[in-house]
Amino acid sequence: MTLQQAHPAARPRVGRRSDPGRLMQEVLMIAPAVMLLGCFLIAPFLLSFWTSMTNQPLVPRPTPVRFIGLQNFVRIFNDPLFWTSLWNVTRFTIWILPVQCGMAFATALLLHQKIPCRNLLRGMFFLPAITSMVVVCVIWGTLFQYPSGPLNQIVGFLSAGYIQPIDWLGDPNWAMFSIVLLSAWQAYGFQMIVYLAGLQAIPDELYDAARIDGANAIQRFWHVTMPGLRPTHVFVLVITTIQAFKLYTQVAILTQGGPKGSTETVVHYMVRSGFEQQKLGYASAVSVILFVIVLAIALLQRQMLRRFDV
Repeated sequence: MTLQQAHPAARPRVGRRSDPGRLMQEVLMIAPAVMLLGCFLIAPFLLSFWTSMTNQPLVPRPTPVRFIGLQNFVRIFNDPLFWTSLWNVTRFTIWILPVQCGMAFATALLLHQKIPCRNLLRGMFFLPAITSMVVVCVIWGTLFQYPSGPLNQIVGFLSAGYIQPIDWLGDPNWAMFSIVLLSAWQAYGFQMIVYLAGLQAIPDELYDAARIDGANAIQRFWHVTMPGLRPTHVFVLVITTIQAFKLYTQVAILTQGGPKGSTETVVHYMVRSGFEQQKLGYASAVSVILFVIVLAIALLQRQMLRRFDV
């Protein structure tokens, strides 16, 4: 007699129906998360989509709100300032990705090594990421002061006076670059923590096997570390891109979209349309366009990286 014949209860039950009580328990457990997502994510987006097809003002007016279809979208696409803001935020994203992600990756590789005060250094490098962006902008605004700000003094000292003071926030050629420096310094600590988690998830046995096979440090980096960090690279790339397209606080505090529109971004354009010009329907249309753009870029990045078996 086999073990399953002696103990019928031990036989696997094929096609067993789910317990209604357990199913209800699972539904109740996920219900709060579904309700929060519905209230704070799905419902606002649907409301914004509907508002984008109306002439809804920010403050109620005697004239009734009416449905205008796609007129807001047509006006947006015919506005040169919108295309300028879209180009500026695209330029910012192209610059911030290698700078911020490169700083985060290099710092994570350094702090992953067994060096003195490693945990203290991790906290110090992560500190800007949890500092309010408003505070960071005030500090960097002081550093960017023209012509005798600390940053200009440092540049003048290093160049022995050859480089003249730079109007970091008042020169259209330097304003966006200054925003990139500020943003990369403030936010790279988050990506650094993500990269540290990815490095710690790579098994040490892979490095030991590579050493036994005679691989040097550079070969271990390219053939063990980099393949092990492929999912981490995808996550960091997508998250950084999304955050870059949401650029607003730095511009609102330091440049207000200037000089000459060189730092105008889509979110700043949207806020000005909705609150300063009180065109809520128009601003909602901008938010819908921004959502579609960010979603398309994220999906495109994911699809392109899949070709590298990420």
